[in-house]
Amino acid sequence: MAARHQRRAAPDAGAAEVRGVFESYGRYWVEMLRLPGDVRAGRISSLGTIDGYEHIHKGLAQGNGVILALPHLGGWEWAGAEMARRGYDLLAVVERIEPPELLDWFAAQRAGFGLEVVALGPDVSSTVLRALRANRIVCLLCDRDIEGDGVDVEFFGERTTLPGGPATLALRTGATVVPTAVYFRPGRDHLGVVRPAVEVERMGRLREDIARITQAIAHELELLIRVAPEQWHLLQPNWPSDRAGTDEGVTACGS
Repeated sequence: MAARHQRRAAPDAGAAEVRGVFESYGRYWVEMLRLPGDVRAGRISSLGTIDGYEHIHKGLAQGNGVILALPHLGGWEWAGAEMARRGYDLLAVVERIEPPELLDWFAAQRAGFGLEVVALGPDVSSTVLRALRANRIVCLLCDRDIEGDGVDVEFFGERTTLPGGPATLALRTGATVVPTAVYFRPGRDHLGVVRPAVEVERMGRLREDIARITQAIAHELELLIRVAPEQWHLLQPNWPSDRAGTDEGVTACGS
């Protein structure tokens, strides 16, 4: 599955790039374990930089909250820790996992570096709405339709669905949506990139507006992922052809 996704993002990808996915994912887990200690030791600010803060500042100045639209790429938790260190108030929505004790561990680990976590579930929408209305920053991973009820888009040249939550929330609250990615760099260094805000306004029927904005987010995610596709930790089926077990023009890489 990693090979299929690599070929979507980088048509010339081969076995080395697929190995890179798992090396990058391993680094992600190591850093997750290290981050609370790095926070306590005051090392977070020395482990990378974030470009594009002005887009977050502009969104917060409007008073309706900011949505960071992220792919499963690189080490986004580091950026969360660095932003918390700078005084930003962040909430992240995560996938509900089993057993519950593991989810609790993730939440505690992230709380250790200043990131509040809420799991997908019946109450998540109201929690996120309250956060945006309090002018907080909400982190939403947007490159995988976990619940299977997303919006039809073209993503890397193939039709699939992506979550409609960011667009819906932005239209309901006036929140600013900024596509964001955090890349691993050599050693323990990182680079966070915050792109200009996606245009969010009512132009027609609500469903059509949600589809239009979600498609714009999909294009932004493509741009961010193509910078370093080997850091894209998407390992699950994400297109109908993945679930059907057919190629539809996507060639798997060699092992």
